[in-house]
Amino acid sequence: MNTEFRGIYPILYAFFGVDGRLDEAAMRKQVRCCLAGGAHGIAVLGLAAEVNKLSPAEKRNVVRWSAEEIGGRVPLAVTVAEATAEEAAAFVVEAAGMGAAWCILQPPPVRGLPEGEYVAWYGRVADLVARRSAVPLGIQNAAAYIGVGLSPGGVAALARNHGNVTIIKAEDSAVEVRRLIEVTEGKLAVFNGRAGLELVDCLRAGCAGMIPAPECADVQARVFDLFSAGEEAAAEAEYQRVLPLIAFAMQGVAMFLCYGKRVTAWRMRLPEVMERPPALAPTGFGLECARRFAEALGEYPGA
Repeated sequence: MNTEFRGIYPILYAFFGVDGRLDEAAMRKQVRCCLAGGAHGIAVLGLAAEVNKLSPAEKRNVVRWSAEEIGGRVPLAVTVAEATAEEAAAFVVEAAGMGAAWCILQPPPVRGLPEGEYVAWYGRVADLVARRSAVPLGIQNAAAYIGVGLSPGGVAALARNHGNVTIIKAEDSAVEVRRLIEVTEGKLAVFNGRAGLELVDCLRAGCAGMIPAPECADVQARVFDLFSAGEEAAAEAEYQRVLPLIAFAMQGVAMFLCYGKRVTAWRMRLPEVMERPPALAPTGFGLECARRFAEALGEYPGA
């Protein structure tokens, strides 16, 4: 198994200014707060980053700003979502040149094909990358959220035939994650997402870590550290502190983009959240719930 990458990697939100552009200062502070909160790595350009609303230049800026703030202290994981294998491989190589320690491939924007087609596409990207870079690759296996996912057998075949595919970002239950780890014979570093839902059970199942959004990643980092130190009961107790927030946010992508982003902004003392349409508008009661969660957790370290 790839043991180089472990722990809690908060995946950054995209914060926009009143002018509709990415707010560089807020994005950089978000990285600093995550690091102060004990993050073991930083991830960018996933669903939390509303990557489908970002221009190519904005995506590159997010990678560059994040790498600069990290300064080599922890690994940077960059999600890659491009239309063709050639474009995906080119972005991987570019991201590695800017400081990415590993990259997470999303599937091509075509749905409903046999699994073998997606395995072949990922393999094509992996081969193109291997010719130009030694950067390790993972795939985001998120059928429930992006409409395409590989079976454990498909993941195993991909990794078996492409040595640079060493990591999986699963988006599934702890039970299914354990099955994936068993089928792949523990040879891959398996991260889970889903806002950190079932965090402790995912660690028990053998996950290398989690890639949640940042709103309570500081607490989740403590959970990981406690569990890794053998203090399982303490890890479970700490996790219970954030479970209501995770359950609230994980009712859909639009929910955590609307409310999870606001909890993050309040805790990090960032400017008022400005949306880039289209976006779910918050309700008064939703804001009341989110504010209660933020106040219970208090300010983020480094805020």
